[in-house]
Amino acid sequence: MNHIDTRDPLAIAVVNAIQKGHTLELTRLLAENPELSQARLGDNDLCGMSRTLLHVATDWPGHFPNVAQTIKTLIEAGADVNAQFCGPHIETPLHWAASSDDIEALDALIDLGANIEAEGAVIAGGTPLTDARAFGQWKAAHRLVELGASTNLTDVATLGLMDRLKNYFTEDLTPEAQEIDRAFWGSCHGGQKIVAAFLNAHGANINWLPDWENLSPLDAAQREGATELVEWLLSLGAKSATELV
Repeated sequence: MNHIDTRDPLAIAVVNAIQKGHTLELTRLLAENPELSQARLGDNDLCGMSRTLLHVATDWPGHFPNVAQTIKTLIEAGADVNAQFCGPHIETPLHWAASSDDIEALDALIDLGANIEAEGAVIAGGTPLTDARAFGQWKAAHRLVELGASTNLTDVATLGLMDRLKNYFTEDLTPEAQEIDRAFWGSCHGGQKIVAAFLNAHGANINWLPDWENLSPLDAAQREGATELVEWLLSLGAKSATELV
């Protein structure tokens, strides 16, 4: 069983069991259909896009009842914990759990062998941490770091990890201007005033515009609801993207 159309009664039944947390029903369906755990669900008219049952368990908005037991049941039945989505990206279930800020699902996946450094995110092809950070899923982002996820300058700036941030600025090492600007934008996206001030002191462009969305650092801070940071940015002459175009 390689593919099941999402409109198939079996697909509907298993998705319902997963998203309602009916683990006994899920166990029954898996026992009666041994290949189901490795099946891929998709609509026949969507150019081959498909997902696994573990993707179903971690799909937006996440936080489904009994999700940890659901994940354990699926993997014990043969599901691949690192299976990739088939389509415009190759995200794993861990990417999806991170994007939903679903700590219970995230922990269960990692405990059962999920690759914390899996690439293929919808955001720049990155890791689950990339998704969590970009989508503002702060609990998941900090949990991934706690569990050992690798971080870059933008990650630590966005999450307010000052000790790690300072390691990028030493007598022998200073990031390039573009990296500092990107990290500054990230600090505003994350509502991190102390980090933003540190990066400003190291030459960050307070009106730098990213290429992924038309938001200035000021706009990003306003979206996050970081009032104190917004006021500080305005005092420095920061502008909205609409004023910079």
